[in-house]
Amino acid sequence: MKKVLIFYAAYGGGHYSAAKSIKKYLDDNFEVKTEIVDCIEYINKILNKITTGAYKEMAKKAPNLWGKVYSNSQKGLLGHVSSRTNKVMAIKLKNLIKEVNPDLVISTHPFSSQMVSYLKRKGKINCKLVTVLTDFAPHEQWLIGHEYTNGYFVSNDNMKNYLIDYGIDHNKVYVTGIPLSDRFFIQYDKHDVCAEFNLNETSPVVLFFGGGEFGLGKDRTLQILESLINNLPTFQIVAISGKNPKMNNGFMELVHRLDAENRVRVLDYTNKVPELMSISSIVVTKPGGLTTSESLASDLPLLVINPIPGQEEENAEFLEAHNVAVWLKNTDNPDEVIKELFSNPKRLEKMKENSKLLAKKDSTKNICEIIMKKIL
Repeated sequence: MKKVLIFYAAYGGGHYSAAKSIKKYLDDNFEVKTEIVDCIEYINKILNKITTGAYKEMAKKAPNLWGKVYSNSQKGLLGHVSSRTNKVMAIKLKNLIKEVNPDLVISTHPFSSQMVSYLKRKGKINCKLVTVLTDFAPHEQWLIGHEYTNGYFVSNDNMKNYLIDYGIDHNKVYVTGIPLSDRFFIQYDKHDVCAEFNLNETSPVVLFFGGGEFGLGKDRTLQILESLINNLPTFQIVAISGKNPKMNNGFMELVHRLDAENRVRVLDYTNKVPELMSISSIVVTKPGGLTTSESLASDLPLLVINPIPGQEEENAEFLEAHNVAVWLKNTDNPDEVIKELFSNPKRLEKMKENSKLLAKKDSTKNICEIIMKKIL
């Protein structure tokens, strides 16, 4: 039986979700033994806690600084330090790879891609390696050691062209989309979902993600939610604060002040995102790769808010360019943007149609099928 080791790192939730989706599909459809591992936590739990905490704090409290770190990590000193650090950490990761002895490593984070490719280059391990990129724009940190990578899975043709221009063989690059949970393809009963969340079946729903644990731009997020409540009197709103008590309290206080309890549901956390997307008309969210892909797979247009500078801003630019999203920038007046968007049903319908065209609904299936039939 073939053995597959799947690496991720907990800098944002998308890398882990992608890894889980791939593992589940492989386990359900192939005779293969899989194992999933947080590569940084395995190397050093304290290091993992410090670095993931630093990432979250910087993204939350100093997003512009994070944007500079992100940009500078492509080339120059920071890029050199990052790749050198990963080489040092790779020595520890080698022990796990030797122990598992996989036929294939699947990486959903650039750090593990770099470490495994380094070990292959040094002749320390002998397994195949594929990398699954989890955003809509490329970053050179994903491509370090590409000579020792057997396949890249990307979300769109622009990324494939970028990788080819970078010098990667076009036969190694597959446009599949970002891996998704199979829960997004279940046909949910609208009556049951509305009943569970105390929603009216006949009124449209806005699904609003408040930024979760990052709590990006709390005041700005509350301002946007208030604008949605005031400007969309016929809509219901499901507002999800995520793991952020301050944001949740802010949502609750705002809804009470506006006397909108009858049509706004505030949730601190839910594992029913597929169900909620199935009854929604639009998603309001920061443009992380995972939530964006889930929205597109659900045929939903997006109103993009509070992107983290760097990768998420590049995602926002991509989505706007393909007319599936409107980016409500920090300098924009929320009332004006929301009124203009929702006063034009034809525009929303066109965005919905474009979402269907851009979505890669069979992403996880196609990634796994290619891996098993062409690479492994």
